Amino acid sequence: MTIFLYSIAAAAVLIYVPFLVVSYGRVQVGYDISAPRAMFDKLPPYAQRATWAHQNSFEAFMIFTAAALMAYVTGVNSPAATGAAVTFVVARLLYSAFYIFNVPILRSLMFAVGFLGSATLIALSIIEVTNK
Repeated sequence: MTIFLYSIAAAAVLIYVPFLVVSYGRVQVGYDISAPRAMFDKLPPYAQRATWAHQNSFEAFMIFTAAALMAYVTGVNSPAATGAAVTFVVARLLYSAFYIFNVPILRSLMFAVGFLGSATLIALSIIEVTNK
């Protein structure tokens, strides 16, 4: 069951992976410490997409964290739950990569796969509580 806690930690780290790409883009255009948000329009397209991937990662993280904590607290212990947690983390890593490299169909697929991972954990948690 500790896989849920490790997957939350991994997902938290993955939020900032796209931001490393944003940082590289900022260095390329000349980082303006006085107005970092105003630089967005000056960023190369890949860095703009990395910004969007970074922002979306926060949104997905909130849902996944709730789902993984539900599974942890309710004592869900199944291969399906472990698979859902690991799948979410892998899907989010690929989501960011596909977003940055501008592969929309695969990006959308990874978003759906990650969402299904979270939904699976929520469903398994509800089933676990209902069966007790």
